Amino acid sequence: LNYRRMPSLLEYLSYNCNFMGILAGPLCSYKDYITFIEGRSYQLQQSEANGKEETKYEQTDPSPNIAVAQKLLICGLSLLFHMTITKTLPVEYNIDDNFRATASWPVRFFYLYVSLMAARPKYYFAWTLADAINNAAGFGFRGYDKNGGTRWDLISNLRIQQIEFSTSFKMFLDNWNIQTALWLKRVCYERATFSPTIQTFILSAIWHGVYPGYYLTFLTGVLMTLAARAIRNNIRHYFVESPAVKLCYDIITWMATQVAISYTVVPFVLLSVKPSFTFYSSCYFCLHIASILVLLVFPLKRTQKGSKRHESIQPAWSKKLEEENLLQKNSYSTTNNSFSQKQEITCRYQALKQ
Repeated sequence: LNYRRMPSLLEYLSYNCNFMGILAGPLCSYKDYITFIEGRSYQLQQSEANGKEETKYEQTDPSPNIAVAQKLLICGLSLLFHMTITKTLPVEYNIDDNFRATASWPVRFFYLYVSLMAARPKYYFAWTLADAINNAAGFGFRGYDKNGGTRWDLISNLRIQQIEFSTSFKMFLDNWNIQTALWLKRVCYERATFSPTIQTFILSAIWHGVYPGYYLTFLTGVLMTLAARAIRNNIRHYFVESPAVKLCYDIITWMATQVAISYTVVPFVLLSVKPSFTFYSSCYFCLHIASILVLLVFPLKRTQKGSKRHESIQPAWSKKLEEENLLQKNSYSTTNNSFSQKQEITCRYQALKQ
């Protein structure tokens, strides 16, 4: 993703204001965009030993017609779902006084799930349409799959099947608003010196806008993500040996993930503080409390990220000093070896002379 050359003003404005993504995105890297504009999207690159890449051969330009038609079909179905079913399952009904007073807990959580599931098609419609527009212009070609089929998902923003059947909080986030998540990972998560998850969620809330519901959602998301990570790291390996047990585990984690996601994003839809707290208080902040208890009971396993980050932020002068010390050691070792070899040759010569 690194691009070493400073773009010209025309290239910069073209990247930011191109007609394909000016309305709804999706976000793409500058390198991918400029590669497409310069007509190098369909060139196979061959990595050389010196780290450079050479064009091996050019492919024939694949047709995006099938991919565009499939995505337009998804757009039509999503729009139809939104215009019909979504209106009959409003998220606001979760805080209705009569519903909260009369409905049982299983019914309330079931309605919570279906109402938030019904709220997603409008995002499916917007992001899939934007992706189809880019594909129709020829942008978004990733290559060929193992069966020889074309892949037009280079800048796709979501994977609907993985979203609806997510078995972990991370799996859901990895397949939702993909390009923005990659941007957040590059600019924040990989550069954060402490609490990268918290910093990334806070930056995401700021990026989305000023509504308080965004901040309630992403702060809740921090707890959910950390708790889900702790459970997965400490428990999952007990359930993966037997296919039957793993299937039961996947079903349970799918149900838990869908409820947790729905619980987390209610403020994102309601936007305001009062209705959001009305919803959470009606649930007695149950998943907030459960997440905190999980974090107290299960330790979070440390990853190698800290050591890698330490290496990456090591000052240049320190690295240079280490290199100089290594060179001195090598030079000293070479000198000693040379000196000892000379001594050995001299001794042998004197012995022969005698």
